[in-house]
Parts: sequence; C-alpha cells; structure tokens
Amino acid sequence: MKILILTQYFPPEIGAPQNRLFELAIRMAQQEDVQISVLTAMPNYPKMEIFPEYKRKFFKKEKMDNLTVYRSWIYVSKSKGIFKRLLNYFSFVFSSLIVGTFRLRGKFDLVITESPPLFLGISGYMLAKFKGAKFNLNVSDLWPESAEKLGLVTNKTMLKSATWLEEFLYKKSVFVTGQTQGIVKNIQNRFPHKQVYWLPNGVDVEMYNNTSVDTHWRLNNGFKEDDILLLYAGILGHAQGLEVLINASQWVEKEFSNVYFILLGAGPEKEKLQELKNKTGVKNVLFFDPVPKNQMAYIIKSANAAVVPLKKMDLFLGAIPSKIFESLAMEKPIILGVDGEARELFVNQGNCALYFEPENANDLFNVIHTIANKEVDLNYLGKNGRAFVSQKFNRNILAKDYMNFIRTNINKK
Repeated sequence: MKILILTQYFPPEIGAPQNRLFELAIRMAQQEDVQISVLTAMPNYPKMEIFPEYKRKFFKKEKMDNLTVYRSWIYVSKSKGIFKRLLNYFSFVFSSLIVGTFRLRGKFDLVITESPPLFLGISGYMLAKFKGAKFNLNVSDLWPESAEKLGLVTNKTMLKSATWLEEFLYKKSVFVTGQTQGIVKNIQNRFPHKQVYWLPNGVDVEMYNNTSVDTHWRLNNGFKEDDILLLYAGILGHAQGLEVLINASQWVEKEFSNVYFILLGAGPEKEKLQELKNKTGVKNVLFFDPVPKNQMAYIIKSANAAVVPLKKMDLFLGAIPSKIFESLAMEKPIILGVDGEARELFVNQGNCALYFEPENANDLFNVIHTIANKEVDLNYLGKNGRAFVSQKFNRNILAKDYMNFIRTNINKK
C-alpha cells in the first residue's frame, strides 16, 4: 500500500505536529507492504527562516529513516500580518501541488493531509485525484473555528470561505481523522454520515523512560537538588495563555524561593512574555531556547512537574496538548490548566495531574503551594501517568490500529 502524507510541518523542524507526524509515519512504514512518502515544506519553523542547507531550493528529495521525503518551496516571513500568513500558506499549497504532480511517480492508495493549515487540503484533495488515491483529512485543530475564536482572523468573507472549504474537504474525505475526542465529536455532530476516526497523539514509551536518563541538565544549569522546577516546554503562542505563569510567580517567589518556572521554547508571544517578566520584576521565571527532541528527556527528568496551560475558552474543552504525553511517560505529573477532555483523561481517569482553572493565577498558586509544602505525592502521580499513557497512548499501538483501520475502510465510498 502506497500512502502519501502531506504536511507543512515536519522534522528537522522542532514542534508538536512535526514530531507527531514523523513518529506516526515511521511506524506506519514498519507495517507489512506499506510504503510511506512525505511531501512537506522546506524547514523554517519556528524562526520563520529557511534552514541554511535548504535555502534557494524549489525541490529537494531525501531519506529520513525508512521514509522518502519530498520538500517544496515555501514563502516565509517574520511578519505576523494576515496577508503574509496567507502567502506562507498558499505558497506551499501551490508548490506542493507542482512537486506532488511532477516529482512523485506512480499511483498512491491514500493521501493523508494534515490540517491546519486548512488550505493545504486543496493540494491534498487535488493530488489524491491526480494519483488515483483516496483522500483523508487529518484534523489536529478545528479551522476556521479556532482562528476566529482566537481573534487571528476577523474578516467575515474570509471566514465564510474557509468554512465552505472545511465542509467541502470533510465531504470529499473517504474518512476524517481527528486528534482529540472533542474534534471527532464536533465533526460527527455536523456530518453524522461521515466516518470519523480518533487518531490521538501519543508517546514513544521506550525513548521517554525515566530510568534511562540522568539529571545533569538540572545541575549544569545551576539548580540545586531541592529546587522545584516546573517545566513548560513548547510553543510560546497565543493559545497557551502563559501570562498565568508569570502572574502566579509573583506570589510564588515571595513564599517559596526554591520554586522556578522553566519556559523552554520559541513562538510569537515570547517577547511579550519576557516584557511582562521584566515589568513584574520576578526572578523565578527563566526562558530557555528550544532543543532537539533527543535532548528533551534529560530536561523533563530534571523537572519536578510539567505545567500545561491553555486560555479559558470553550474551544479548548476538547484540546489535549501533546506535551502532556512525554512528561507522563517520564513519570512527571502535570499541573494542568486545561478543562474538559484533558481534565477528564489525566485528572479523573489517569490520576496523574493536578488541575487549576485556566488563566487563574491564584488557583495555580494554590496548586504550587500544595506541591512546595509536600501535601501531594508527585512520585505517585508520576508513576500513575506512565502507566496510563503506556496503556492508552503508546505510539506503536496507535499506528498499528490506524493501519488496520485504513485497510478496512479505504475502499468505502
């Protein structure tokens, strides 16, 4: 079976969708009689600069593990304006369509297209037609709903057009896959006759193993053994609402001198967050640049817990931030500022997370107060977390189940 994965984001870029799709692809390719190709953009994220070895190229073919990866040109700009963002999206829509049509040889059985960006579905659908393949839209975020509610897109005509495109792509998909149960239910409610499959993110439980790494990162960065390190690792973006960490840190710092917030990552809100830190004068919030995936286990091991916040919006009641899984696999509990599906899974079912109300700095401080005073057993929560994700979110099992689903349902009309 020949499968093409079309995505704007892929390693060597660092980020949640990049890691998720790469890990899924290599596991699918390990299945019997499965050949996986990936069509993606020249790497540029998160700095919005084409990586040096890919500059001034329209097309590049390479091997990554047992994957054949095709890359095409993309327009990049550091501007946050809507026009430049649309140029970024549509430049890859057109270049991927050209490269996919003329550089990818032969027929395919399935084209899996990652959304967002939703516009990439245009290229995915057309390539599926050209290659005699079925089309599968893989939805990791509901667009344009997310863009509208986050205030990223306000133009009514643009939103109406994007909604039409979204509905068109769902209808043309042989089946739709959704990253969270909330996404799956949303699509099923609007399209009751469309088959929607839950394809959650997961974790490599062998790579993220608490017993196989050391804590040198803590010591190398000047922290003491009894310091409490609360790690946020990921994009510093609009949706995360990371201001809550800095606002809570003002109270934390006054009462507990050994508690630190570690913000590791890059993104559009980093400068604003650094300005807020400087304005408040707190010293216990520290920023670190993102690191390659193979270094993350050492940093997670050095932390006491991971902090995972999102803004307080109904939109995020179905969200499951991917950074949860690696921390739990490393037996590190989550301080969870996400209500809804994530709270049900990791607080109620998994008993491996401590909940605080999203964007509520006082509530976050109260949780940290219980941790600093040793009123909760973080080791117990962490062990629960590894057992929970090993059972329900093991990437090997998820990929195998997905391939079985594809084989069973690919020929449906």
